[in-house]
Amino acid sequence: MEEDKQWLPHLSSKFVSDAHGHLLDAYAVALEGWRRGLKLRWHVKDSEKFKEMTTWFVDKPGQLFSLSSADKTHYFFRTRGDLVTNEAVAIGRDKEKTKEVLSKAGIPIPEGKQFTEDVADEEIINYANALGYPVVVKPTDGSFGRGVIANITSSGELAFSLEYVRSDLGFKDVIVERFVSGDDYRIYVVDDAVVGAIKRIPANITGDGMNSIKALIELKNEERSLNPRLVSCPIEINQELADFIGRKGYTVDTVLEQGEQLILSSKSNISLGGDPVDVLDELPEQVKTNAVNAIKAVPGLIHAAVDIMYDENDSSNPAGVVLEINPTAQLGGILYPVKGESRDVPAAIIDYYFPETKDIIENKGKVYFDLHDVLDPLNSRQAFITTVTPPPKGKIIAKKYIVSGEVQDIGYHRGLRKQAFERYLHGFVSNLEDGDIEVVVAGTDEEMVNDFRNALLEDPERSHVLDIQEEVYDEPIKVGFDIKADLKTQLEEMKIILQEMEVTELALKKAEVQNRKFEQSLSWRISKPIRVAGALLKKIR
Repeated sequence: MEEDKQWLPHLSSKFVSDAHGHLLDAYAVALEGWRRGLKLRWHVKDSEKFKEMTTWFVDKPGQLFSLSSADKTHYFFRTRGDLVTNEAVAIGRDKEKTKEVLSKAGIPIPEGKQFTEDVADEEIINYANALGYPVVVKPTDGSFGRGVIANITSSGELAFSLEYVRSDLGFKDVIVERFVSGDDYRIYVVDDAVVGAIKRIPANITGDGMNSIKALIELKNEERSLNPRLVSCPIEINQELADFIGRKGYTVDTVLEQGEQLILSSKSNISLGGDPVDVLDELPEQVKTNAVNAIKAVPGLIHAAVDIMYDENDSSNPAGVVLEINPTAQLGGILYPVKGESRDVPAAIIDYYFPETKDIIENKGKVYFDLHDVLDPLNSRQAFITTVTPPPKGKIIAKKYIVSGEVQDIGYHRGLRKQAFERYLHGFVSNLEDGDIEVVVAGTDEEMVNDFRNALLEDPERSHVLDIQEEVYDEPIKVGFDIKADLKTQLEEMKIILQEMEVTELALKKAEVQNRKFEQSLSWRISKPIRVAGALLKKIR
Protein backbone atom coordinates (compact mmCIF):
# COMPACT_ATOMS: atom_id res chain seq x y z
CA MET A 1 0.00 0.00 0.00
CA GLU A 2 2.93 2.32 0.63
CA GLU A 3 4.86 1.20 -2.43
CA ASP A 4 3.43 4.00 -4.58
CA LYS A 5 5.75 6.36 -2.62
CA GLN A 6 3.01 8.95 -2.20
CA TRP A 7 3.02 8.97 1.58
CA LEU A 8 5.19 11.59 3.26
CA PRO A 9 8.65 10.05 3.76
CA HIS A 10 9.10 11.77 7.13
CA LEU A 11 5.83 10.21 8.36
CA SER A 12 6.28 6.74 6.93
CA SER A 13 5.05 3.71 8.85
CA LYS A 14 8.56 3.35 10.34
CA PHE A 15 8.00 6.49 12.38
CA VAL A 16 4.40 5.93 13.48
CA SER A 17 4.21 2.15 13.91
CA ASP A 18 3.36 2.43 17.62
CA ALA A 19 0.81 5.26 17.32
CA HIS A 20 -2.72 4.29 16.32
CA GLY A 21 -6.11 5.98 16.49
CA HIS A 22 -6.07 9.36 18.21
CA LEU A 23 -2.48 8.74 19.32
CA LEU A 24 -1.51 8.89 15.64
CA ASP A 25 -2.97 12.37 15.18
CA ALA A 26 -1.38 13.80 18.32
CA TYR A 27 1.96 12.15 17.56
CA ALA A 28 2.07 13.46 13.98
CA VAL A 29 1.56 17.08 15.06
CA ALA A 30 3.85 16.78 18.10
CA LEU A 31 6.59 15.12 16.05
CA GLU A 32 6.52 17.96 13.51
CA GLY A 33 7.01 20.61 16.19
CA TRP A 34 9.66 18.60 18.05
CA ARG A 35 11.69 18.10 14.87
CA ARG A 36 11.78 21.87 14.43
CA GLY A 37 13.49 22.26 17.78
CA LEU A 38 10.43 23.18 19.83
CA LYS A 39 10.31 21.88 23.39
CA LEU A 40 7.79 19.04 23.52
CA ARG A 41 6.03 18.03 26.72
CA TRP A 42 3.25 15.47 27.22
CA HIS A 43 0.63 16.12 29.89
CA VAL A 44 -1.91 14.30 32.00
CA LYS A 45 -5.53 15.40 32.29
CA ASP A 46 -6.10 18.94 33.67
CA SER A 47 -2.39 19.81 33.62
CA GLU A 48 -1.60 23.53 33.24
CA LYS A 49 -3.73 25.18 30.52
CA PHE A 50 -5.62 21.96 29.80
CA LYS A 51 -7.78 22.80 32.83
CA GLU A 52 -9.29 25.54 30.66
CA MET A 53 -9.45 23.72 27.30
CA THR A 54 -12.40 21.60 26.23
CA THR A 55 -11.18 17.99 25.95
CA TRP A 56 -12.67 14.52 26.28
CA PHE A 57 -11.58 10.91 26.85
CA VAL A 58 -8.12 11.97 28.04
CA ASP A 59 -7.79 9.85 31.18
CA LYS A 60 -5.21 7.81 29.28
CA PRO A 61 -2.13 9.92 28.34
CA GLY A 62 -1.07 10.51 24.75
CA GLN A 63 -3.50 13.14 23.49
CA LEU A 64 -2.41 16.24 25.41
CA PHE A 65 0.89 17.94 24.65
CA SER A 66 2.51 21.37 24.55
CA LEU A 67 5.14 22.90 22.28
CA SER A 68 7.34 25.79 23.37
CA SER A 69 9.75 28.17 21.69
CA ALA A 70 11.92 30.66 23.53
CA ASP A 71 9.05 33.11 23.96
CA LYS A 72 5.74 31.24 23.79
CA THR A 73 3.96 27.96 24.52
CA HIS A 74 0.93 26.46 22.80
CA TYR A 75 -1.17 23.57 24.05
CA PHE A 76 -2.73 20.88 21.86
CA PHE A 77 -5.50 18.34 22.27
CA ARG A 78 -4.90 15.81 19.49
CA THR A 79 -4.82 18.05 16.38
CA ARG A 80 -6.51 21.08 17.93
CA GLY A 81 -4.40 23.89 19.35
CA ASP A 82 -5.26 26.45 22.00
CA LEU A 83 -5.93 29.22 19.47
CA VAL A 84 -9.22 27.47 18.71
CA THR A 85 -11.64 28.75 21.35
CA ASN A 86 -13.87 26.60 23.53
CA GLU A 87 -16.85 28.43 22.04
CA ALA A 88 -15.84 27.28 18.56
CA VAL A 89 -15.48 23.71 19.83
CA ALA A 90 -18.95 23.86 21.39
CA ILE A 91 -20.46 24.99 18.09
CA GLY A 92 -18.68 22.23 16.19
CA ARG A 93 -19.91 19.56 18.62
CA ASP A 94 -23.53 20.73 18.37
CA LYS A 95 -24.81 19.83 14.89
CA GLU A 96 -27.88 22.05 15.14
CA LYS A 97 -25.84 25.03 16.39
CA THR A 98 -23.37 24.47 13.55
CA LYS A 99 -26.19 24.62 11.00
CA GLU A 100 -27.57 27.76 12.60
CA VAL A 101 -24.21 29.57 12.43
CA LEU A 102 -23.52 28.44 8.87
CA SER A 103 -27.00 29.35 7.68
CA LYS A 104 -26.64 32.90 9.01
CA ALA A 105 -23.38 33.19 7.04
CA GLY A 106 -25.04 32.03 3.83
CA ILE A 107 -23.21 28.69 3.73
CA PRO A 108 -25.27 26.00 1.94
CA ILE A 109 -26.49 23.33 4.39
CA PRO A 110 -29.10 20.55 4.19
CA GLU A 111 -32.59 21.63 5.21
CA GLY A 112 -33.65 19.93 8.43
CA LYS A 113 -34.69 20.17 12.07
CA GLN A 114 -33.58 18.97 15.49
CA PHE A 115 -35.93 17.00 17.75
CA THR A 116 -35.40 16.53 21.48
CA GLU A 117 -36.18 13.48 23.59
CA ASP A 118 -39.69 14.67 24.48
CA VAL A 119 -40.82 14.79 20.83
CA ALA A 120 -42.71 11.69 19.71
CA ASP A 121 -41.65 9.68 16.67
CA GLU A 122 -45.00 10.45 15.02
CA GLU A 123 -44.29 14.19 15.05
CA ILE A 124 -40.85 13.59 13.52
CA ILE A 125 -42.38 11.44 10.78
CA ASN A 126 -44.96 14.15 10.02
CA TYR A 127 -42.13 16.66 9.64
CA ALA A 128 -40.28 14.36 7.23
CA ASN A 129 -43.44 13.83 5.20
CA ALA A 130 -43.74 17.59 4.77
CA LEU A 131 -40.02 18.00 4.03
CA GLY A 132 -40.05 15.27 1.41
CA TYR A 133 -38.06 12.07 1.00
CA PRO A 134 -35.33 10.89 0.94
CA VAL A 135 -34.12 12.07 4.35
CA VAL A 136 -31.31 11.39 6.82
CA VAL A 137 -31.68 10.77 10.55
CA LYS A 138 -28.69 11.22 12.87
CA PRO A 139 -27.97 11.86 16.56
CA THR A 140 -27.28 15.42 17.60
CA ASP A 141 -24.17 14.34 19.50
CA GLY A 142 -23.01 11.30 17.55
CA SER A 143 -19.64 10.82 15.87
CA PHE A 144 -17.80 8.31 13.68
CA GLY A 145 -21.03 7.65 11.78
CA ARG A 146 -22.75 6.07 14.79
CA GLY A 147 -26.52 6.23 14.49
CA VAL A 148 -26.50 7.92 11.09
CA ILE A 149 -28.99 6.43 8.63
CA ALA A 150 -29.04 7.98 5.17
CA ASN A 151 -31.30 7.85 2.12
CA ILE A 152 -34.49 6.95 4.00
CA THR A 153 -37.18 6.84 1.32
CA SER A 154 -40.49 6.34 3.16
CA SER A 155 -42.33 6.99 6.41
CA GLY A 156 -42.25 3.29 7.27
CA GLU A 157 -38.48 3.14 6.81
CA LEU A 158 -38.13 6.30 8.91
CA ALA A 159 -40.24 4.80 11.72
CA PHE A 160 -37.97 1.74 11.79
CA SER A 161 -34.85 3.97 11.74
CA LEU A 162 -36.11 6.14 14.61
CA GLU A 163 -36.82 3.05 16.70
CA TYR A 164 -33.29 1.82 16.05
CA VAL A 165 -31.51 5.15 16.71
CA ARG A 166 -33.59 6.37 19.66
CA SER A 167 -34.36 3.09 21.42
CA ASP A 168 -31.74 0.53 20.45
CA LEU A 169 -28.76 2.90 20.30
CA GLY A 170 -30.05 5.30 22.95
CA PHE A 171 -29.66 8.55 20.97
CA LYS A 172 -32.85 10.32 22.08
CA ASP A 173 -32.13 13.71 20.49
CA VAL A 174 -31.99 13.46 16.70
CA ILE A 175 -31.81 15.55 13.56
CA VAL A 176 -33.85 14.84 10.45
CA GLU A 177 -32.70 16.57 7.30
CA ARG A 178 -33.04 16.34 3.56
CA PHE A 179 -30.77 13.72 2.00
CA VAL A 180 -28.14 15.28 -0.26
CA SER A 181 -26.72 13.10 -3.01
CA GLY A 182 -23.09 13.17 -4.07
CA ASP A 183 -19.67 12.16 -2.80
CA ASP A 184 -18.49 12.70 0.77
CA TYR A 185 -15.43 14.94 1.13
CA ARG A 186 -13.37 15.84 4.18
CA ILE A 187 -11.50 19.11 3.69
CA TYR A 188 -8.95 20.44 6.17
CA VAL A 189 -8.55 24.21 6.46
CA VAL A 190 -5.85 26.17 8.28
CA ASP A 191 -6.56 29.90 8.48
CA ASP A 192 -7.71 30.72 4.95
CA ALA A 193 -6.10 27.84 3.04
CA VAL A 194 -7.22 24.31 2.20
CA VAL A 195 -4.24 22.10 3.07
CA GLY A 196 -5.76 18.65 2.62
CA ALA A 197 -8.80 17.03 1.04
CA ILE A 198 -9.96 13.45 0.69
CA LYS A 199 -12.98 11.74 -0.81
CA ARG A 200 -14.32 9.11 1.57
CA ILE A 201 -15.56 6.03 -0.24
CA PRO A 202 -17.78 3.60 1.71
CA ALA A 203 -16.33 0.20 2.59
CA ASN A 204 -16.04 -1.83 -0.57
CA ILE A 205 -14.47 -4.92 -2.15
CA THR A 206 -13.70 -6.02 -5.70
CA GLY A 207 -14.42 -9.57 -6.83
CA ASP A 208 -11.84 -11.98 -8.23
CA GLY A 209 -14.18 -14.75 -9.35
CA MET A 210 -12.87 -17.12 -6.68
CA ASN A 211 -13.25 -15.75 -3.16
CA SER A 212 -16.48 -15.18 -1.24
CA ILE A 213 -17.48 -11.75 0.03
CA LYS A 214 -16.37 -12.79 3.52
CA ALA A 215 -12.96 -13.88 2.24
CA LEU A 216 -12.57 -10.69 0.19
CA ILE A 217 -13.30 -8.60 3.29
CA GLU A 218 -10.64 -10.51 5.21
CA LEU A 219 -8.15 -9.90 2.40
CA LYS A 220 -9.08 -6.20 2.33
CA ASN A 221 -8.55 -5.99 6.08
CA GLU A 222 -5.09 -7.52 5.71
CA GLU A 223 -4.29 -4.74 3.27
CA ARG A 224 -5.75 -2.11 5.61
CA SER A 225 -3.52 -3.41 8.42
CA LEU A 226 -0.51 -2.07 6.50
CA ASN A 227 -1.88 1.47 6.66
CA PRO A 228 -1.12 3.43 9.89
CA ARG A 229 -4.60 4.97 9.85
CA LEU A 230 -6.67 2.04 8.60
CA VAL A 231 -5.07 -0.59 10.84
CA SER A 232 -7.34 0.51 13.68
CA CYS A 233 -10.56 0.44 11.64
CA PRO A 234 -11.08 -2.83 9.75
CA ILE A 235 -14.28 -3.62 7.89
CA GLU A 236 -16.52 -5.45 10.36
CA ILE A 237 -18.73 -8.31 9.24
CA ASN A 238 -21.87 -7.70 11.29
CA GLN A 239 -25.64 -7.74 10.97
CA GLU A 240 -25.73 -4.22 9.54
CA LEU A 241 -23.38 -5.26 6.72
CA ALA A 242 -25.32 -8.48 6.11
CA ASP A 243 -28.60 -6.54 5.90
CA PHE A 244 -27.08 -3.94 3.56
CA ILE A 245 -25.72 -6.43 1.02
CA GLY A 246 -28.80 -8.62 1.53
CA ARG A 247 -30.96 -5.85 0.08
CA LYS A 248 -28.83 -6.20 -3.05
CA GLY A 249 -29.30 -9.95 -3.19
CA TYR A 250 -25.95 -10.99 -1.72
CA THR A 251 -24.80 -12.96 1.31
CA VAL A 252 -21.30 -13.09 2.80
CA ASP A 253 -20.84 -16.44 1.03
CA THR A 254 -21.54 -15.00 -2.43
CA VAL A 255 -18.62 -15.16 -4.89
CA LEU A 256 -18.32 -11.92 -6.88
CA GLU A 257 -17.32 -11.99 -10.51
CA GLN A 258 -13.88 -10.82 -11.58
CA GLY A 259 -13.72 -7.01 -11.36
CA GLU A 260 -17.18 -6.60 -9.80
CA GLN A 261 -17.14 -3.92 -7.10
CA LEU A 262 -19.53 -4.17 -4.17
CA ILE A 263 -20.26 -1.33 -1.76
CA LEU A 264 -20.72 -2.73 1.75
CA SER A 265 -22.22 0.24 3.60
CA SER A 266 -24.13 3.46 3.12
CA LYS A 267 -21.66 5.21 5.45
CA SER A 268 -18.34 6.50 4.19
CA ASN A 269 -16.61 7.04 7.55
CA ILE A 270 -13.01 5.83 7.59
CA SER A 271 -13.59 4.41 11.07
CA LEU A 272 -16.31 2.17 9.63
CA GLY A 273 -14.18 0.73 6.84
CA GLY A 274 -14.24 3.58 4.33
CA ASP A 275 -11.36 4.32 1.95
CA PRO A 276 -9.66 7.76 1.93
CA VAL A 277 -8.65 9.00 -1.52
CA ASP A 278 -6.64 12.21 -1.96
CA VAL A 279 -8.45 14.80 -4.14
CA LEU A 280 -6.79 18.08 -3.16
CA ASP A 281 -5.51 18.92 -6.63
CA GLU A 282 -8.72 18.02 -8.45
CA LEU A 283 -11.26 19.53 -6.07
CA PRO A 284 -13.03 22.55 -7.68
CA GLU A 285 -12.05 25.94 -6.29
CA GLN A 286 -15.63 26.81 -5.38
CA VAL A 287 -15.79 23.76 -3.11
CA LYS A 288 -12.52 24.79 -1.42
CA THR A 289 -13.81 28.33 -0.99
CA ASN A 290 -16.99 26.96 0.55
CA ALA A 291 -14.91 25.06 3.11
CA VAL A 292 -12.82 28.12 4.00
CA ASN A 293 -15.94 30.27 4.37
CA ALA A 294 -17.49 27.66 6.64
CA ILE A 295 -14.50 27.85 8.99
CA LYS A 296 -14.56 31.65 8.96
CA ALA A 297 -18.26 31.62 9.85
CA VAL A 298 -17.52 30.08 13.25
CA PRO A 299 -16.04 32.64 15.68
CA GLY A 300 -12.73 31.53 17.17
CA LEU A 301 -12.21 28.66 14.74
CA ILE A 302 -8.71 28.86 13.23
CA HIS A 303 -8.31 25.37 11.79
CA ALA A 304 -10.62 22.39 11.43
CA ALA A 305 -12.06 19.81 9.06
CA VAL A 306 -15.17 20.49 7.01
CA ASP A 307 -17.34 17.64 5.74
CA ILE A 308 -18.96 18.51 2.42
CA MET A 309 -21.29 16.55 0.18
CA TYR A 310 -20.55 17.46 -3.43
CA ASP A 311 -22.07 16.20 -6.67
CA GLU A 312 -20.28 17.43 -9.78
CA ASN A 313 -23.46 16.82 -11.80
CA ASP A 314 -25.68 18.91 -9.50
CA SER A 315 -25.71 22.44 -10.89
CA SER A 316 -27.96 23.63 -8.05
CA ASN A 317 -25.11 23.16 -5.53
CA PRO A 318 -21.88 23.96 -7.43
CA ALA A 319 -19.95 24.48 -4.18
CA GLY A 320 -21.37 21.49 -2.35
CA VAL A 321 -23.36 21.33 0.88
CA VAL A 322 -21.65 21.54 4.28
CA LEU A 323 -22.67 18.66 6.55
CA GLU A 324 -20.46 19.17 9.61
CA ILE A 325 -17.44 20.97 11.02
CA ASN A 326 -14.94 19.10 13.21
CA PRO A 327 -12.48 21.27 15.20
CA THR A 328 -10.71 18.15 16.56
CA ALA A 329 -10.52 16.13 13.37
CA GLN A 330 -8.41 13.07 12.72
CA LEU A 331 -5.71 13.52 10.08
CA GLY A 332 -4.89 9.89 9.30
CA GLY A 333 -7.01 9.69 6.16
CA ILE A 334 -5.25 12.72 4.68
CA LEU A 335 -1.80 11.52 5.76
CA TYR A 336 -2.27 7.93 4.57
CA PRO A 337 -4.68 7.81 1.61
CA VAL A 338 -5.18 4.53 -0.24
CA LYS A 339 -4.77 6.48 -3.46
CA GLY A 340 -3.14 9.80 -4.28
CA GLU A 341 -0.70 12.04 -2.47
CA SER A 342 -0.30 12.49 1.27
CA ARG A 343 -0.68 16.09 2.46
CA ASP A 344 1.40 17.56 5.28
CA VAL A 345 -1.35 18.98 7.48
CA PRO A 346 0.78 18.72 10.67
CA ALA A 347 3.33 21.04 9.06
CA ALA A 348 0.60 23.52 8.14
CA ILE A 349 -0.69 23.53 11.72
CA ILE A 350 2.79 24.12 13.20
CA ASP A 351 3.45 26.79 10.56
CA TYR A 352 0.44 28.69 11.88
CA TYR A 353 1.31 28.41 15.58
CA PHE A 354 5.09 28.85 15.15
CA PRO A 355 5.65 30.63 11.81
CA GLU A 356 9.26 31.40 12.75
CA THR A 357 10.08 27.67 12.44
CA LYS A 358 8.64 27.25 8.96
CA ASP A 359 12.00 26.92 7.20
CA ILE A 360 13.53 24.47 9.69
CA ILE A 361 13.61 21.21 7.76
CA GLU A 362 17.01 19.76 8.72
CA ASN A 363 16.81 16.10 9.77
CA LYS A 364 13.01 16.16 9.32
CA GLY A 365 12.96 12.62 8.02
CA LYS A 366 15.90 11.31 10.06
CA VAL A 367 14.89 11.39 13.73
CA TYR A 368 11.91 10.42 15.85
CA PHE A 369 11.09 9.48 19.44
CA ASP A 370 9.40 6.47 21.00
CA LEU A 371 5.94 7.60 22.04
CA HIS A 372 5.31 4.78 24.50
CA ASP A 373 8.66 5.31 26.25
CA VAL A 374 7.81 8.98 26.69
CA LEU A 375 4.31 8.28 27.99
CA ASP A 376 5.38 5.55 30.41
CA PRO A 377 5.98 7.92 33.40
CA LEU A 378 2.50 9.37 32.84
CA ASN A 379 0.81 5.99 32.49
CA SER A 380 2.51 4.73 35.65
CA ARG A 381 1.55 7.98 37.44
CA GLN A 382 5.15 8.73 38.30
CA ALA A 383 4.82 12.18 36.69
CA PHE A 384 2.20 14.69 35.53
CA ILE A 385 4.37 16.06 32.72
CA THR A 386 7.15 14.44 30.72
CA THR A 387 9.61 16.24 28.45
CA VAL A 388 10.92 14.61 25.28
CA THR A 389 14.68 14.56 24.72
CA PRO A 390 15.47 17.20 22.06
CA PRO A 391 16.55 15.98 18.62
CA PRO A 392 20.18 16.43 17.54
CA LYS A 393 20.93 19.83 16.02
CA GLY A 394 22.96 19.82 12.84
CA LYS A 395 23.68 17.29 10.13
CA ILE A 396 23.35 13.73 11.42
CA ILE A 397 26.09 11.20 10.69
CA ALA A 398 25.23 7.57 11.33
CA LYS A 399 27.17 4.32 11.12
CA LYS A 400 26.36 0.66 11.51
CA TYR A 401 28.85 -1.81 12.97
CA ILE A 402 28.53 -5.58 12.68
CA VAL A 403 30.60 -6.99 15.54
CA SER A 404 31.66 -10.67 15.58
CA GLY A 405 32.93 -12.76 18.48
CA GLU A 406 31.67 -13.36 21.99
CA VAL A 407 29.60 -10.19 22.02
CA GLN A 408 26.04 -11.00 23.13
CA ASP A 409 26.55 -10.50 26.86
CA ILE A 410 23.90 -8.08 28.13
CA GLY A 411 26.47 -6.38 30.38
CA TYR A 412 28.61 -5.60 27.33
CA HIS A 413 25.59 -4.06 25.62
CA ARG A 414 24.84 -1.87 28.62
CA GLY A 415 28.43 -0.70 28.57
CA LEU A 416 28.03 0.29 24.92
CA ARG A 417 24.95 2.30 25.82
CA LYS A 418 26.96 4.16 28.47
CA GLN A 419 29.69 4.85 25.90
CA ALA A 420 27.06 6.20 23.47
CA PHE A 421 25.60 8.55 26.07
CA GLU A 422 29.06 9.86 26.96
CA ARG A 423 29.57 10.73 23.28
CA TYR A 424 26.07 12.24 22.89
CA LEU A 425 25.16 9.56 20.38
CA HIS A 426 21.86 7.85 19.63
CA GLY A 427 21.19 4.39 18.25
CA PHE A 428 20.80 0.78 19.34
CA VAL A 429 22.48 -2.59 19.77
CA SER A 430 20.75 -5.75 18.61
CA ASN A 431 21.63 -9.45 18.64
CA LEU A 432 21.84 -11.28 15.30
CA GLU A 433 20.95 -14.95 14.86
CA ASP A 434 24.51 -15.94 13.90
CA GLY A 435 25.92 -14.71 17.22
CA ASP A 436 27.07 -11.32 15.94
CA ILE A 437 25.59 -8.00 17.03
CA GLU A 438 24.45 -4.97 15.07
CA VAL A 439 25.37 -1.62 16.58
CA VAL A 440 24.06 1.64 15.14
CA VAL A 441 25.24 5.03 16.39
CA ALA A 442 24.31 8.50 15.14
CA GLY A 443 25.11 12.06 16.08
CA THR A 444 26.19 15.43 14.76
CA ASP A 445 29.86 15.06 15.77
CA GLU A 446 31.52 12.95 13.08
CA GLU A 447 34.61 12.39 15.22
CA MET A 448 32.51 10.90 18.03
CA VAL A 449 30.64 8.65 15.60
CA ASN A 450 33.89 7.36 14.12
CA ASP A 451 35.49 6.98 17.55
CA PHE A 452 32.74 4.62 18.66
CA ARG A 453 34.59 1.84 16.84
CA ASN A 454 37.14 2.03 19.68
CA ALA A 455 34.37 1.76 22.26
CA LEU A 456 33.46 -1.63 20.82
CA LEU A 457 36.89 -2.90 21.92
CA GLU A 458 37.05 -1.35 25.39
CA ASP A 459 35.29 -4.06 27.43
CA PRO A 460 37.42 -7.26 27.21
CA GLU A 461 36.00 -8.56 30.50
CA ARG A 462 32.50 -8.94 29.06
CA SER A 463 33.32 -9.46 25.38
CA HIS A 464 35.82 -10.94 22.98
CA VAL A 465 35.67 -9.05 19.68
CA LEU A 466 37.05 -10.89 16.66
CA ASP A 467 35.95 -8.63 13.81
CA ILE A 468 34.20 -5.31 13.14
CA GLN A 469 32.53 -4.46 9.84
CA GLU A 470 31.58 -0.83 9.30
CA GLU A 471 29.14 0.85 6.90
CA VAL A 472 27.11 4.05 6.52
CA TYR A 473 23.62 3.86 8.05
CA ASP A 474 20.81 5.71 6.27
CA GLU A 475 17.69 4.62 8.15
CA PRO A 476 15.65 6.74 10.63
CA ILE A 477 17.19 7.21 14.08
CA LYS A 478 15.24 7.09 17.33
CA VAL A 479 16.60 9.41 20.03
CA GLY A 480 18.21 7.59 22.92
CA PHE A 481 20.02 4.26 22.81
CA ASP A 482 18.10 0.98 22.84
CA ILE A 483 19.36 -2.40 23.93
CA LYS A 484 17.08 -4.73 21.99
CA ALA A 485 18.16 -7.74 24.06
CA ASP A 486 17.16 -5.85 27.21
CA LEU A 487 13.69 -5.33 25.80
CA LYS A 488 13.46 -9.00 24.86
CA THR A 489 14.63 -10.03 28.33
CA GLN A 490 12.03 -7.78 29.95
CA LEU A 491 9.28 -9.26 27.77
CA GLU A 492 10.36 -12.80 28.62
CA GLU A 493 10.46 -11.95 32.34
CA MET A 494 7.02 -10.37 32.08
CA LYS A 495 5.71 -13.50 30.34
CA ILE A 496 7.05 -15.67 33.18
CA ILE A 497 5.47 -13.39 35.80
CA LEU A 498 2.11 -13.54 34.01
CA GLN A 499 2.34 -17.33 33.81
CA GLU A 500 3.11 -17.51 37.54
CA MET A 501 0.15 -15.22 38.26
CA GLU A 502 -2.13 -17.49 36.22
CA VAL A 503 -0.91 -20.54 38.19
CA THR A 504 -1.48 -18.69 41.48
CA GLU A 505 -4.97 -17.58 40.46
CA LEU A 506 -5.82 -21.14 39.43
CA ALA A 507 -4.58 -22.45 42.79
CA LEU A 508 -6.68 -19.85 44.62
CA LYS A 509 -9.78 -20.82 42.66
CA LYS A 510 -9.19 -24.51 43.46
CA ALA A 511 -8.74 -23.64 47.15
CA GLU A 512 -11.99 -21.66 47.13
CA VAL A 513 -13.85 -24.58 45.57
CA GLN A 514 -12.39 -27.00 48.14
CA ASN A 515 -13.27 -24.59 50.94
CA ARG A 516 -16.88 -24.31 49.76
CA LYS A 517 -17.14 -28.11 49.52
CA PHE A 518 -15.73 -28.45 53.04
CA GLU A 519 -18.13 -25.85 54.45
CA GLN A 520 -21.04 -27.73 52.89
CA SER A 521 -19.84 -31.09 54.25
CA LEU A 522 -21.71 -32.96 57.02
CA SER A 523 -18.77 -32.86 59.47
CA TRP A 524 -18.45 -29.08 59.08
CA ARG A 525 -22.15 -28.53 59.78
CA ILE A 526 -22.15 -30.93 62.76
CA SER A 527 -19.12 -29.23 64.33
CA LYS A 528 -20.52 -25.70 63.90
CA PRO A 529 -21.97 -25.45 67.48
CA ILE A 530 -18.61 -26.50 68.93
CA ARG A 531 -16.78 -23.83 66.88
CA VAL A 532 -19.26 -21.14 67.93
CA ALA A 533 -18.95 -22.12 71.60
CA GLY A 534 -15.17 -22.08 71.31
CA ALA A 535 -15.22 -18.60 69.81
CA LEU A 536 -17.43 -17.30 72.64
CA LEU A 537 -15.14 -18.88 75.25
CA LYS A 538 -12.14 -17.08 73.72
CA LYS A 539 -13.97 -13.75 73.96
CA ILE A 540 -14.85 -14.39 77.63
CA ARG A 541 -11.20 -15.14 78.44
